[in-house]
Amino acid sequence: MEYEVRYRPSFSLLEVRLNAGEQITAEAGAMVYMTEGVEVKTRMRSGGLFQKIKVSMLGGESFFVNDYIADRPSKVGFAAAPLGDIERLEVQPNRGFIVQSGAYVASTSSVQLDTQWQGFTKGLFGTSLFMLKATGQGDVFVNTFGAMDQHILGQGETMTVDNFHLVAFTEGCTYSVRKFGGLKSTILGGEGLVTEVAGPGEIFVQTKNPHEFASWLAAFMPRVGREGKEGVEFKVGGFRIGK
Repeated sequence: MEYEVRYRPSFSLLEVRLNAGEQITAEAGAMVYMTEGVEVKTRMRSGGLFQKIKVSMLGGESFFVNDYIADRPSKVGFAAAPLGDIERLEVQPNRGFIVQSGAYVASTSSVQLDTQWQGFTKGLFGTSLFMLKATGQGDVFVNTFGAMDQHILGQGETMTVDNFHLVAFTEGCTYSVRKFGGLKSTILGGEGLVTEVAGPGEIFVQTKNPHEFASWLAAFMPRVGREGKEGVEFKVGGFRIGK
């Protein structure tokens, strides 16, 4: 199997080239195109029923996945919703990954996905309670909002990352979720919770924050007036226009 990530970093598209007998598994809805010679089989995620429910409901991924199986040299294209990059993470028997829920795009058939508990309090700030745990041996492809930034942590080294910027880190790292500073800085400083990751291992972050982008975009969205009132109301640059 060969792959290429095209149009990076903003509009990345993953093209996988399969030989006869090879297959790739992808999140439902990720397929953009495929050539002749590819058979698509939709199935529930591998593992027991409880694991499937965990990954689906708690990990932010769909309950079903699609297997793309080639009977001749073929290619399949995949893309994710966020504007950003797609990166390959190489999973090895002693080198799994903890991946932010929603970042998963596709993986080879020998990679298993499970959920990793992050701490209950994270959900109070609007993010998911779980991350995905990728183990086995093979490739897992993840999407980022913006570009991917990689850091290598030595033994005892730590890095604190805003939760909305965290994409993945190697399984050997330890981590804890905590508030950013005191209550005042949490509310007024623009941060909620952060994850402190300790090495040895690798950590991957995304350069853009989807929560901040959504908040920024909402300021420019038109707001329809209440029933019985004419016109719309929207903001531009902090000014309210309309009625």
